[in-house]
Amino acid sequence: MVVTPTARRDRPEWFNEFLADRGATKPSRHTLDAYCRDFDGIAAIIVGGPEVAAMRLEDITRDSLRTAFSIFAASHAAASARRCWSTWNTVCTYLYSSELIPGNPMSMVGRAKAQKSLPKALPPNAIDAILADLAHAQTQPQRRDDWVNRDRALVLTALLAGLRLDELVGMNVSDVHLVGDGGVLHVRGKGEKDRRVPIEVPLIGVIEDYLEDRIIRFPGRRRRHSPGGGLAAWPRGAPLFVSAKDETRITRSTVQYRVLRLFRRAGVSTEAGALVHGLRHTFATDLANANVSVYELKNLLGHESLATSQRYVDGAGRETRAAAARNPLYDRLNDDPSRT
Repeated sequence: MVVTPTARRDRPEWFNEFLADRGATKPSRHTLDAYCRDFDGIAAIIVGGPEVAAMRLEDITRDSLRTAFSIFAASHAAASARRCWSTWNTVCTYLYSSELIPGNPMSMVGRAKAQKSLPKALPPNAIDAILADLAHAQTQPQRRDDWVNRDRALVLTALLAGLRLDELVGMNVSDVHLVGDGGVLHVRGKGEKDRRVPIEVPLIGVIEDYLEDRIIRFPGRRRRHSPGGGLAAWPRGAPLFVSAKDETRITRSTVQYRVLRLFRRAGVSTEAGALVHGLRHTFATDLANANVSVYELKNLLGHESLATSQRYVDGAGRETRAAAARNPLYDRLNDDPSRT
């Protein structure tokens, strides 16, 4: 299936051919949309207006790109300018390799420096406040789109498995594997790199509580029957996290909204982290503070430098599993007053 960018706008045929070429690598819809936004941002400056389809290959020069990126950087954050530079470098590399331009001028175009500081992890008292708020919300009248057990499972999975937003959204029930006295999450990571993240009994209990509540919330849905019930009772491909309204797969925007709302109710400053990514960074920071090695940490996070496809039992490994089990958040979860 071809992924089509949502931003529908006339663009040069050579850029459309670039998108078709990139489609062979099966990029996400968000990646293709970002290519289009970055192209439009620079092309509009070069052609002097919104009609970016008027941009010619002859317009791609060192001087035109230098001028355009200077103007673009003045009104955009450094991270956006860096991403835009990367997009145009990829475009120009394609055009050069296709013999459509004489060379890639991007090496002579300045690139915004990356910020060296990392986003801050949520402080321990913030996690306690979030758990307390979820416990309190369970006893209060709820709106139609409120679903405390799901939100608890979402937040704690992000905190205890360090998942990215897209990884949370794309998780299926069948990706939760029970292994021995714990479990493993099969995570479809960035760049189609799978990884296996060990999880412990308290988080499995939270997920199972949510799934039992889900059956009550949507009683008419057909499910696979299993003598033991539990995770095996769900059909393969059933999304793990779903909408509170119709049990369809939860969206990125809904996840971010639920996390933001929970942060605000718990009095957590959103400046402490970028919502779901802030939860992921908290996971990494807590494990680093627990003396987990950098190798183990990168293996759990699925960073590209150490991301390799591994089978879910062997890939987790004893050392990596022990590293994940040392996460101090499990101690807090055991003391969560909402789970009795």
